[in-house]
Amino acid sequence: MHTEQLVSTFVEYFHERGHRRIVGSTLLPPPGDPVLFTTSGMHPLTPYLEGSPHPLGRRLVNVQRCLRTTDLEEVGDATHLTVFEMLGTWSLGDYEGPLSLDWGYGLLTECLGVDPGLLHATVFAGDSQCEPDHASLELWQDRGVPVELTVEDNWWSNGPVGPCGPDSEIFLWSGDCPPESTPTQDDRWVEVWNHVMMRHRRLGDGSLVPLPQRNVDTGLGLERLASLLQGKPSVFEGDVFDPWRRLVPPLWRLDEPSLRLVCDHLRSAVVMLGDGVRPANTGRGYVLRRLLRRVLTVLWREDPSYSVGDLPDELVQHTLDHFRQHMSPAEVRSLLHDEERRFGRLMERGRQVLARPRFRGRLTEEDLHYLHDTHGLPRDLITNLRHG
Repeated sequence: MHTEQLVSTFVEYFHERGHRRIVGSTLLPPPGDPVLFTTSGMHPLTPYLEGSPHPLGRRLVNVQRCLRTTDLEEVGDATHLTVFEMLGTWSLGDYEGPLSLDWGYGLLTECLGVDPGLLHATVFAGDSQCEPDHASLELWQDRGVPVELTVEDNWWSNGPVGPCGPDSEIFLWSGDCPPESTPTQDDRWVEVWNHVMMRHRRLGDGSLVPLPQRNVDTGLGLERLASLLQGKPSVFEGDVFDPWRRLVPPLWRLDEPSLRLVCDHLRSAVVMLGDGVRPANTGRGYVLRRLLRRVLTVLWREDPSYSVGDLPDELVQHTLDHFRQHMSPAEVRSLLHDEERRFGRLMERGRQVLARPRFRGRLTEEDLHYLHDTHGLPRDLITNLRHG
């Protein structure tokens, strides 16, 4: 099943169950949200999870693009991406968690053809503040799906304060042998869908109070599930990366880990540029700048002549089209090339500064602060220059 087919199947399935599709937002969260980027489908819906009526009703479905940097060091493995799409459903004070899980089970097994024997669930085991999630446990037991009980792994929150609640996660077996062990013990169990019973608000003192309504908030990683359904060993071999795997290797000779990082970070950079982010020294712009510098460090380590300015228009256009963005490939490539030139100048200046006798030995924290504040050399760049 191609990714676009998966999206349409998902949306239609929940539309038949009374959900209205809402338009996903950009990577930029709504005004007043303290996070830099939208990291989950719930960001734009926080006011409605807290009780405000949504204009389209109490059952919603959408496709939301997200960006996460918390997993940046894991990008390149089989399941993690920096920018990805999340399929989501919401019950805003309507139905409860067991019905959501039942529908999720039905979609996976009946519509998408997943063998029920390849599924495993995890459920909140309870702690001093919240009782075990008996309802979810009973649902999975009734369906014959094995369940693992955890505490921290099955509690969802969007930060130290705000809406939160117990969750039940659905895992799909990706191994070549029959399923074994449990999700916390074997990473061949891949998490594909999280169903959060969003019933609480955590206060600044750590205590929990009930939300005005009992919600359900689910999120399913699109690229991750699509690659599994397509029988691919990683998200980088699913159909959304087909153009990248076709066009990038002839351009730059890279090993597989480097190819994955370069494709992920450049794809993410194109999406960020399409959503209006521009390279900068702080905030969102610095995240973009950091991604591009990681790309350039990998490319130049292989061959100093490699340039992001050579990225084919076809590849940029494919990414912009996929994320429904309106920007010309030429403008994207120009911004990428400008940032490359800026980084090249910074690298050259950094080499000259670090060649001074003062900086030839072990660098102290005072040295690192001086290099950053006076010469604009961030810590990660200094590390690259000294160990490259």
